[in-house]
Order: sequence, then C-alpha cells, then structure tokens
Amino acid sequence: MRWLTELGEFDRVMTQQAASRIPPGVGKVLSAVEETAESTKLWCAAAAAMASWGGWRGRRAAAAGLTALVVAQLISNGLCKQLADRPRPPREWFPHDEVDDRPDSSSFPSGHTAAAVAFTAAVAPTWPAAGAACAVPAAMVALERVQSGAHYPSDVAAGAAIGLATAWLTRRAPRLILRHGI
Repeated sequence: MRWLTELGEFDRVMTQQAASRIPPGVGKVLSAVEETAESTKLWCAAAAAMASWGGWRGRRAAAAGLTALVVAQLISNGLCKQLADRPRPPREWFPHDEVDDRPDSSSFPSGHTAAAVAFTAAVAPTWPAAGAACAVPAAMVALERVQSGAHYPSDVAAGAAIGLATAWLTRRAPRLILRHGI
C-alpha cells in the first residue's frame, strides 16, 4: 500500500513544517482561538449572537449551524475516533511544549475541525456574511490542531470532510425526509 506510505510522509513533512515555521506569537493566537472553540463554546456563542441579533435569518442560521455541529461531533468523536485508534503525532516532531497538552484519544479524525467546519458550512448558505466571519476562526482551529501536535494534516482533512458532509446533510435532510416520507 504505497499510498499509505506516501500519506504518512506527507503528514510528517507538513506537521513538522507547521510546528516549526509558525512564529510563536501566531501560535499563541491560534491556541487562544482553539481554547475558545474548546467544547464548542465559540460556536455556541456565535449561534447565540446570530439568534439574538440576526432576526429570522440569524435564528435559522444558528439552528442549522448547531445541528450540523452536533451531528459532526457524533460522527467524528462518537464513531470515527472509536473505530480508528491512531496515535497522536510523535512528540519529537515539535520544537515547543504545546505538544504536552494534548488529548489521549485517537488522533483520527479532528473533532475540533469537524465541528468548526460543520457549523461554518451550515451557517453560510443561510447567512453568507456570518458564514464568512465564522470561516476565519474555523481555519485557525484547523491550523492550530496541526501546529500544536494534536493532529496530523490528514486528521484535519478528514474532520473537514466530515464537517462539510454533515452541513450538506443538515440542509438536505428535511427535503429528503419529506420527499421519501421517512
């Protein structure tokens, strides 16, 4: 399985580059954003703001975002992490001590990224400006997960794919249910 070897090498190179090339000040900002997003606090706060000040569109965007986020969390953390027991990237790849503060659970996939992308991608069709505003911290969370040593880039990519799929499903599910009488 040559592609697995190539993926492993890609993960190693990209992880080491992210860990060593991101300036410490930027790393601190990324960590602060990730801390805010921990336990979905950032996304719940964004949903509350949208629902409070965005009128019907804000409430609809908030509901879609939170629904997609919950489904993404269930799939990434409740299912995928239980099936894939991938270890975190090796400590020696990281020139900083952030690597000491990472979870013990499976590295695959990134649940933080899945939640961030799901929320953002579900909000964007209903309220594009809010979706664009959420895209910035979502991208920062994804980058931080690699830079800090919590995940490989392929874990983050898988989390993003789960997030996009759940956002799509959140938008399509009501129509599919009505069409097929489920």
